[in-house]
Amino acid sequence: MQRDELVAYLNEYLRVREIDDASQNGLQVEGDPEVHRVAFAVDASREAFERAVTTRAQFLIVHHGLFWNQPVRLVGPFYQRVRTLILGGCSLYAAHLPLDAHPEVGNNAELARLLGLQDTRPFGKYHGVPIGVAGVLDPPLPLPNLIGRLIQALNVPPIRVLAHGAPNAHRVGIVSGDAVSLLEQAAEEGLDTFITGETRHSAFHTVAELEMNVFFAGHYATESVGLKALARHLEQKFGLETVFLDIPTGM
Repeated sequence: MQRDELVAYLNEYLRVREIDDASQNGLQVEGDPEVHRVAFAVDASREAFERAVTTRAQFLIVHHGLFWNQPVRLVGPFYQRVRTLILGGCSLYAAHLPLDAHPEVGNNAELARLLGLQDTRPFGKYHGVPIGVAGVLDPPLPLPNLIGRLIQALNVPPIRVLAHGAPNAHRVGIVSGDAVSLLEQAAEEGLDTFITGETRHSAFHTVAELEMNVFFAGHYATESVGLKALARHLEQKFGLETVFLDIPTGM
């Protein structure tokens, strides 16, 4: 498959030009023009780049890319990262909020599916665009059982659970990564349980006062499921070989 054909398809499928984001989503580093194998990684790290090149991938898709709003100099570790890609002929493609928000292969849509949420709908506005998913567990699920489902879906236990709400999860919202700022939106929409990735000290009292259950399931873990879903999509649609590079941060 031609690199530019794959880029054009991803841009349209993920709607990268329609979502306001600090990430410079889309093709960030240009590699070989022919693509047969696509690698996937959560973060644009040197380890991810080296492993992508070692596995002979011509294209790497990441959630957290190299380039954001602020310009950066190609020096030190940053230069070494880019050098690894260029010497390896491997393109780098970033999909940040577009991958969170996607209704089919997005991090939140995929995690909602894995957890068995029903009647799902968009939830959690960021810059005016809903990037998360809300739905119901019917019948309501005891919190220990929801922990079990999270472990089965993500292969790791939640980093922290703040159980200040009902003993059973019923109306659930999911926003992967770092979404503590959306706690009050979740409460306003009548959700009793909120799942995100990263915790903050400042969230503790807010959760208690909102009388909610909040699961901090890991920034890395909650943002790996969409990449895996996108890999399956590209395999089925184009017959591309794919490989997921698992480099957990423990965060």
